[in-house]
Amino acid sequence: MDELKKMEIGRRLKRIEGQVRGLQRMVSEGQYCGEVLNQISSVQSALHSVGKIVTRNHLETCVTDALRSGDRDAAERTYDEIMDLLYRQIR
Repeated sequence: MDELKKMEIGRRLKRIEGQVRGLQRMVSEGQYCGEVLNQISSVQSALHSVGKIVTRNHLETCVTDALRSGDRDAAERTYDEIMDLLYRQIR
């Protein structure tokens, strides 16, 4: 992963970390459940966005390299890995 992407992901994760701390504070202060649920949805959406960036990077680099390597075993392992990752995302 190139440094620019690492920095972007790091910034996003720091923001998410702050959102989670805010959620902890909301719960401990007894905030209205609807507002807590809205914030949870916001955190999940932010994490999903980070996941899309990492997924795209993985496909553009690691997966592409494995498939182009000519190593059939590496390609099969890569396909299996991608299928496993996709199944985890849709459950």
